Amino acid sequence: MDIAYQEQHLKSSDFITDMVIGMSDGLTVPFALAAGLSGAVNSNAIVITAGIAEIVAGCIAMGLGGYLAGKTEQEHYESELKRENYEVDHYHQKEIDEVKEIFADYGIDEAGQTLIANQLAKDKVKWVDFMMKFELGLEKPNPNRPRNSALTIGTSYVVGGFLPLSAYFFTSNPKDGLLISAIITTICLFVFGYFKSKITGQPPLIGALKVTAIGLIAAAAAFGIAKFIV
Repeated sequence: MDIAYQEQHLKSSDFITDMVIGMSDGLTVPFALAAGLSGAVNSNAIVITAGIAEIVAGCIAMGLGGYLAGKTEQEHYESELKRENYEVDHYHQKEIDEVKEIFADYGIDEAGQTLIANQLAKDKVKWVDFMMKFELGLEKPNPNRPRNSALTIGTSYVVGGFLPLSAYFFTSNPKDGLLISAIITTICLFVFGYFKSKITGQPPLIGALKVTAIGLIAAAAAFGIAKFIV
C-alpha cells in the first residue's frame, strides 16, 4: 500500500458553481449586447453606456437570483428536517425499518441492519441527520450560502462583463471595438472554459472549446439580428 497517497477531491463546489454561473454569463451576455449594438450604432459611448447598464442590471438580477436560490435551499432543508423529526418521534418503528432498508441496499445482512439501526436510534440528532442525508439526499446548507452566492455570482458577472466591454474604452468606433472585444472575449472564454473543466475533472480542451463556441455563437447571433433590423 502506498502510504504517500493522498486523496484529492473537489471542495468548495458551491463557490466554484457560483463563479462559473456569474463569469460565463458575464462574458457572454454583455459581449453579445455590445456586438449587437456595434452592428447598429456608430458611437462607442452608446455601446459603453448600454454595456455598463446591462452589467449593473445583470449583476443585481443574478446576485439576487443566487441569494433567493440559497434561501430556498435553506428553507427546503429546514422544512424536511422538521418533518423528519416528527416522523422519528411518531413513527419510530417505520423509521427504524427505513434505516434497515438503506443498509440492505449496501449488502448488510439482517443482523447487521438491526444492530446498526438500533444503535443509530439511540441518538435522535444523529439519527435524523442520517435520514436527511441517506433517505432524502439532503446536506445541511451553509447558513451563509445565500449571501456568499449573491456576492460570488454578482462579482463574477461584473468582472466577466467588463472584459469584453473594455475594448470600447480604447477604440474610436464600434467596429474596431468589436474586433478587439472579440479577441479579448475569445481568449477569456477559452481560458475560463479550460480551467473550469480542469477544476471539475472534465477534459480541459473540450470544455474550453465548448464555452468559447457558446459565447461566440451568442455574440454572432446578436450582431446578425442587429444588422438585419437596421
